[in-house]
Amino acid sequence: MINLNSKAFFKQAQNVIPGGVNSPVRAFNAVGGTPIFIKKAKGAYLYDEDDNKYIDFISSWGPMIIGHAHPYILNSIKKQADFGTSYGIPTVLETKIAELAVKMVPNIDKIRFVNSGTEACMSAIRLARGYTKRDKVLKFSGCYHGHADSFLIQAGSGASTLGTPNSPGVTKASASNTILVDYNNKNQLIDAFKAQGQYLAAVILEPIAGNMGCVLPDEGFIELIRELCDKYGTLLIFDEVMTGFRLGIGGAQELLGIKADIITFGKVIGGGLPVGAFAGKDEVMNSLAPVGPVYQAGTLSGNPIAMSAGYAMLTYLNEHKEIYSSLEEKTEYLRKGFELVLNQTQIHFQINSVGSMISLHFTDEPVKDFKTAQKGDNEMFKKYFHGMLNEGIYLPPSAYESYFLNDAISYEDLDFTIKAFEKVIFKI
Repeated sequence: MINLNSKAFFKQAQNVIPGGVNSPVRAFNAVGGTPIFIKKAKGAYLYDEDDNKYIDFISSWGPMIIGHAHPYILNSIKKQADFGTSYGIPTVLETKIAELAVKMVPNIDKIRFVNSGTEACMSAIRLARGYTKRDKVLKFSGCYHGHADSFLIQAGSGASTLGTPNSPGVTKASASNTILVDYNNKNQLIDAFKAQGQYLAAVILEPIAGNMGCVLPDEGFIELIRELCDKYGTLLIFDEVMTGFRLGIGGAQELLGIKADIITFGKVIGGGLPVGAFAGKDEVMNSLAPVGPVYQAGTLSGNPIAMSAGYAMLTYLNEHKEIYSSLEEKTEYLRKGFELVLNQTQIHFQINSVGSMISLHFTDEPVKDFKTAQKGDNEMFKKYFHGMLNEGIYLPPSAYESYFLNDAISYEDLDFTIKAFEKVIFKI
């Protein structure tokens, strides 16, 4: 494909935006080449500044679960925009979407809206610390919870060793209160609790990970976390920014049958606009100001246009629950198509999937944590990514990201994708 306009726009952007992008993965550093600049999107498709068309398999990293520019969502935004864009004062819309979310998601009484998944996770950690009166947090390698200081850490010298910063600007003091454990490693988890459990305010994790590819928890892993949290008086935080309202009406909590103490949301809950939220039972959530002492605020939190889009999205999903089985069937169709092609080659591969999330790893070892995800053949992934891009298929420009299907993708689109995949794979 010809991408002359995208190349020119990227060069222009680099003069005024660090790296030319407002989120690093967009820069294509992990795969090489020049990022494409999108002009518009509709349904299952993206259209770039060179008028190339792509089938979209990232769905804006998750939120566009029913497709781009869906009339039901757009009409709600347009209608609300006529009444103004921001007030900084309460609206009935906030209550309506809160009531709907509480009805849809198990195990929550109250929900507080913010502006992003990062903000939701950051606020959830502060709430957990304020509620438990403890400082330390345990997270898992490969799980991404945004770019707040508490989350940007790397492993220490042992399972129960406190973390150290992995980004300049994060202080050692911030990182020292975060403990890092490998995802799906039960022994490390038990050791970490033995060493630090009495100091742990919270354990935060993606119950189904999407930032090292799509990685599912081993049998009994989430149950063990819940058991240890209960034993040590530690709050369990499910980061459902990706999985919330995507894997089902009740998200991963419902799918896994495990109740978390605090749940964070983003992506789908905003209907494509910047929205995040965190929720839990009354006992925990009432620790927030103005009821309790834990401070959290935001001028644009509960923004009326964002709330309108989010309410429309949740209403649509609640009234069309068949979308979830439709998405799962489409994802399984894609998986089987990829497997059929790859089984005709000598290429080592693993495909992980659940619901409408899926990832392909070029490795012969099952991918169950960040270490095994890193063993994938990244050079092959780069060839695969650019080959598919040239065929009109937009995939995550990183080997460590889940694909997100949207329900606007048709079986004709999937057949086109599988044929393109066959063409690309046999050229690698």
